[in-house]
Amino acid sequence: MSTDKNRATAAAILPLVGGPDNIISIAHCMTRLRISLRDRSLVQDEALRALPAVLGVVEDDTYQIVLGPGAVARVTPEFEALVEEARAAAPAAPPAGGTTGPTPAGAITADGLAAHGAALKEAQKARNATPFKLFLRRIANIFVPLIPALIGCGIIAGLNGLLNNLGWVPAVVPALAAISAGFMSLIAVFVGYNTAKEFGGTPILGGAVAAVIVFPGVAKIDAFGLELKPGQGGVLGALAAALLAVYVEKWCRTWVPEALDVLVTPTLTVLISGLVTLFGLMYLAGEASTAIGTFANWLLTGGGAFAGLVLGGLFLPLVMLGLHQALIPIHTTLIEQDGYTVLLPILAMAGAGQVGAAIAVHYRLPRNGSLRATIRSALPAGFLGIGEPLIYGVSLPLGRPFVTACIGGAAGGAFVGLFHQLGVAFGSTAIGPSGWALFPLLDGRSSAGVTLAIYAGGLLVGYLVGFVATYFFGFTRRMLADLDTDPDTNTAPDTASSPEAPPKEHVPA
Repeated sequence: MSTDKNRATAAAILPLVGGPDNIISIAHCMTRLRISLRDRSLVQDEALRALPAVLGVVEDDTYQIVLGPGAVARVTPEFEALVEEARAAAPAAPPAGGTTGPTPAGAITADGLAAHGAALKEAQKARNATPFKLFLRRIANIFVPLIPALIGCGIIAGLNGLLNNLGWVPAVVPALAAISAGFMSLIAVFVGYNTAKEFGGTPILGGAVAAVIVFPGVAKIDAFGLELKPGQGGVLGALAAALLAVYVEKWCRTWVPEALDVLVTPTLTVLISGLVTLFGLMYLAGEASTAIGTFANWLLTGGGAFAGLVLGGLFLPLVMLGLHQALIPIHTTLIEQDGYTVLLPILAMAGAGQVGAAIAVHYRLPRNGSLRATIRSALPAGFLGIGEPLIYGVSLPLGRPFVTACIGGAAGGAFVGLFHQLGVAFGSTAIGPSGWALFPLLDGRSSAGVTLAIYAGGLLVGYLVGFVATYFFGFTRRMLADLDTDPDTNTAPDTASSPEAPPKEHVPA
């Protein structure tokens, strides 16, 4: 039955994105189905947003449909299967274009916000398509596929630590330790594989070069008097090594004869990149990794509340721009070094501010049933740390509530940062989840009870400050007059509302 539901969702989405012939590639991350399209104009945005399973849409370098964690991993294979079946059966004609009719004058609904939001998102996309930001997104694409394994292994590591502390089932503890640590011990290989794939090289060659970093025998190599140890450089070294392998491979293919390519190119790629990795990149990446860990701990130990305030307050804009994924290498490096990333619990406070702001909007607009329905449908995801539906469906379209949500996130971040400065340092053993979903992944120097209490306190502060700031400062009088109306009463020609109440921005329901 579950499979039927996922297939039905995929079948509902497919015609609304232009059919199988309009799709170039399909992928997914933690929460989003990512589709590369041939013709953007064939997409029926409003109909997509109206689907019950769709939490929102985000337009970036790909067209992204927010389905939520778990759901996206089940719907994507069904969607891919439908596309393949349709292409195998017959060439599919593009569906007739068509969109829902225009929003009646004065009807400020979730769809009205979405229409304006789509235009703002398109303009924002053009402004942010800089080479540097596009490069950061490619780096993020390397690490996003690793997140499910990081989550699974992180939760198992936390369970193992709990059993170990309690002295329960001692025979199981070594087994759980092996299961949780196995992936992390070889994560460099996966990073190398994905790096080569992302930058146009042969994936297995990228993985082969990165495997040098975790090979135990590197400890026997004298790299110009510098001591090497297995794993030195971690994911940063793996990324650099695989990127070098891509360029070496492409260079080889420009001059190696086709008859010898299958022998010469792989050999030279692995040999040259491997030697450079051993006698240079591993040491440099190791120093960089150590610097990142030292800086992160110094920032929170010295900066405390102020550092938490800045980090928590600025994270929502990063999510809005889609650049938060670029922090994954930093999180992964911290997890490799300390067993957890101290940054993620603080950054998660941004989601708390967002939730508080959305609840305030719900209370301030009692007559706008459409927007209130959007908030109610998006709040469960928001509590679990999935911020896109509330960002693009509520706060960002309205403008001011986005700023007050950032204030809530800053307050929660300051709360957690203060306790870090006081010596109660903790972090997440994996990346991906946020909000309430982060509780099983928390670990630190203090007891589990203290760690959970401080994180919960930060969430409560973020909720409260986000709510209060939005309730009192999130709306102007004109905004309330335009938004706090029942859309159904505004469809009549003789409505008393302003004849052209401008919509504000973007999706979901």
